[in-house]
Amino acid sequence: MRDALKAAIRGVRDFPKKGIVFRDITPVLADPVLLRETVERLSEPFYEQDVQVVAGTEARGFILAPAVALHLAAGFVPIRKKGKLPCATHQASYALEYGTDTLEMHRDAIKPGTRVLMVDDLLATGGTMKACCDMVQAAGGVIVGCAFLVELTFLGGRAQLDPHPVFTLVEYASEEE
Repeated sequence: MRDALKAAIRGVRDFPKKGIVFRDITPVLADPVLLRETVERLSEPFYEQDVQVVAGTEARGFILAPAVALHLAAGFVPIRKKGKLPCATHQASYALEYGTDTLEMHRDAIKPGTRVLMVDDLLATGGTMKACCDMVQAAGGVIVGCAFLVELTFLGGRAQLDPHPVFTLVEYASEEE
């Protein structure tokens, strides 16, 4: 299954800027067998974890997280870019190569003690997911784990998420792989 996923994920050179290899998951999403397998495999390690909410990060996390939530009989909480949510929010900023960005989550989305699984498509440097985890914890949520379709292990993002368990389906050890 991992080999089929890795074969389907496209490496697009010099996108969104020169020197970056973008990992395009749209071929996985377009294949009903691979999509089903992806959702089932992302859910599997958490079946016995009493997950109450799955939080997904804009934008591709919005594709995978609701499907994982359905598999786990859990709710879904969107984590969005600043200014996209209409009610009071928690905010967390994180560093980018060229500045900072801010994510938001509704203040009433996660109650204290809620068991939360964090889901996104890709783990790179870990800054985005760390900001998401910080918001969930600020709301009193208990993070049971972080799940990703793809991990770029050479960027060391997993260390940013310590002590939270990290689960990934496909790993790339270098840009060239």
